Amino acid sequence: MLRGFWKLTWVETKVFLREPLGVIGSLGIPVIIFIVLGRAQGSRTLGNEAMGEAPFNLPILAALFIALGAAVSLVAIISLYREGGFLKRLRATPLSPVTILGAHVFVKLVLTVVGLALLTLVGRRFLPGAMDVDLLSFTAALLLSTVSILSLGFVIASLVPTARFAQPIGTGLLYPMIAVSGLFFPLEQLPPAIRVVAYGLPTTHAVSLMQGVWDGAGWGAHWVSVVALILIFGVCTGLSTKVFRWE
Repeated sequence: MLRGFWKLTWVETKVFLREPLGVIGSLGIPVIIFIVLGRAQGSRTLGNEAMGEAPFNLPILAALFIALGAAVSLVAIISLYREGGFLKRLRATPLSPVTILGAHVFVKLVLTVVGLALLTLVGRRFLPGAMDVDLLSFTAALLLSTVSILSLGFVIASLVPTARFAQPIGTGLLYPMIAVSGLFFPLEQLPPAIRVVAYGLPTTHAVSLMQGVWDGAGWGAHWVSVVALILIFGVCTGLSTKVFRWE
C-alpha cells in the first residue's frame, strides 16, 4: 500500500509540473505578489522591528496565497479526474480511498513547503528582514493551515458540477476569505453576522496562528486557532466522506 502511495504521489507531482498555469498560480503568483508589494511598501517596513507599522503582514499574505493556491489546484484536478473517469478507475484499484486522496494532499503540502522556501530565498535576496521569523514554527503553522484549507477544498471539489467550472468556483469561494481573515483590519470592525462567518473560516485562524508565531507568542498563546483549524479539518473531512463523488 505504501508503495502505491509513493507511485501515485510521483504521478501527481509530474501531472502538476506539466501544467504551467498550476505552477504559476501555486508558486509563481505568491512570489510575484511578495516582491511587488514588498518593493511598494519598502523593505525597511518589512523587518520584525517595524512590522507593526506596515499596513499588513506581507509574508503572511503570501503564505496564504500559497495555501489557497494549493486548494484551488486540488479542486481543479479532482474535478478533472472525476469528469475524465480517472477517479473511478483509481477507485477500482486495490488502493484505498485514503491512499488515493492522501497522495493529492501530500503533494500539495510538499509544494506548500517549496513555496515557502521560495519566499524565504526571495525575501533574503530582495527584501532584507522580510522573513525574520522562526521558520520551523512558521512552516508548521502554514502546513496546519493548508491542511485545514485543503479539507474545505475537498468539499468544494465534491460539489462543483463540472471540471470546466471547478477553478473559477474554487477561486471565487476561497480567495475572498482573505478579506475577512483579520489580516488587513481587526475582525471587531466587521458586522456581527459577517464576523460569525469569519470565525468559521480556516483563513481567519490561519492568520491568527501565523501572526502569533511571527510575533513570537508561540502556539500556546493561540491554541484556540489551532483547535479551530483542527475542528474545521474534521468537519470538512467528515462532510467530504458524505458528499464526495468518484464519478
